[in-house]
Amino acid sequence: MKDSSARPIELDSAMVAHLEEVAKKYKLPDIGKAVRCLVNYSRENPERSDEIFDEVRCVDC
Repeated sequence: MKDSSARPIELDSAMVAHLEEVAKKYKLPDIGKAVRCLVNYSRENPERSDEIFDEVRCVDC
C-alpha cells in the first residue's frame, strides 16, 4: 500500500485553470492527478531536472 496523504500547495488561479484544462483534455479525475503526473514525470526523467527546475520562469511578470 502506498504511503500517501493530502498535501496543500499554493497555486494561483491561472495555474488552477491550466490544470483543470489538462485534466479535462486527458480525462483525469481531478487536478491532483495532473500534478501527480508532473511529479512522476520529473521522477522518471532525472536527466531533465535542470530543464524543469533550474530555469527561473515568470509567465505572469
